[in-house]
Amino acid sequence: MNIYYNEKDLNSYLEHLKVNNKTIGFVPTMGALHLGHASLIEKGLQQNDIVVVSIFVNPTQFDNQEDLVKYPRTLEKDTKLLSRISKTKITVYAPTVEDIYGEHVQSTSFSYDGLEHEMEGRFRDGHFDGVGTIVKRLFEIVQPDKAYFGEKDFQQLMIVKKLVEKHHLPVQVVGCKIHREKDGLAMSSRNMRLKAEYRKAAPFIYKTLNAAKEKFGVSSANKVTKWVENQFANHELLELEYFIIANVDTLKTVKRKSNNNTYRAFIAVYADDIRLIDNIALN
Repeated sequence: MNIYYNEKDLNSYLEHLKVNNKTIGFVPTMGALHLGHASLIEKGLQQNDIVVVSIFVNPTQFDNQEDLVKYPRTLEKDTKLLSRISKTKITVYAPTVEDIYGEHVQSTSFSYDGLEHEMEGRFRDGHFDGVGTIVKRLFEIVQPDKAYFGEKDFQQLMIVKKLVEKHHLPVQVVGCKIHREKDGLAMSSRNMRLKAEYRKAAPFIYKTLNAAKEKFGVSSANKVTKWVENQFANHELLELEYFIIANVDTLKTVKRKSNNNTYRAFIAVYADDIRLIDNIALN
């Protein structure tokens, strides 16, 4: 498996592929890879000649510096997982912070036509500027034909699509279904940091989302939201940060349902000091 640690060496390799008309898929990650990442990579391999997987913990998308410090960095373990998927068709790009940002580690300000002000944008100051900065930079370095993002970070997926649209980037963004543990918990690199009792409690999040989906068919968005808030108010371990029912296209919170719109429920929960997010399509 090829592993490149700087843009120059990666570009030399990719240029050779492009000369030979090879298609390039791209899966950007922050490492600590799991089967959810693997599902994105496998889809990329089905649709492209080769897949580039970036492994880079991006400092500009963390509003909590303690979270940045604690974020797992497991490059050796990650490459072993990737080699089990394919030893010849996956290339790893694991740059340093300096290779990405140079001497000035700062994000660029982006407008996503208001998508950035909803949900995560309300609770994580500057987060989507950091996301836009790193994704745009990686797209410019890798120049992929297609890039793959999971629907667990649905708002991020929508924002990346808007970034590509507004900056006329020549890449097709492909959204992929949420990959879950057997007990329903959405796979996340943060799950490995959960203490045993919180890991046992965490599937309550998806269980509640499914119940909310059923209730949404017969109740108002406001009533469903209140019901979810009550469920977590009575939970001894999990603390709800937000539950929002939003329009899929605008991500704006729903005030009154309409048969002409598509809706999704979004949730963020603290399990001790670990923040978990999830979402579910409602109609």
